[in-house]
Amino acid sequence: MSSTPKPTSSENIVAQKFDRCLADLIVKSGVGFSAGVIASVILFRRRAWPVALGTGFGAGMAYADCDRSFNPARIPGTRIIPYSEAKKEGSS
Repeated sequence: MSSTPKPTSSENIVAQKFDRCLADLIVKSGVGFSAGVIASVILFRRRAWPVALGTGFGAGMAYADCDRSFNPARIPGTRIIPYSEAKKEGSS
């Protein structure tokens, strides 16, 4: 038994991110759906649009989180430093 961890393949990393995104979509859409049902029953005399709106907001939030997970350059305030520039700063 070696103590060195095996390198994780890129396919496994993408699969983990996709699984996390799918679970996030289910949870956030479910919460939005639930909030829409409650709002529809209490405030809007059983109309359908609050349910659709809440579900859409939940799915949109999940999509945005998934987009940030797969493309971290879209996180506001982040800057991608080229390797050559990082190498210069590290050697100084």
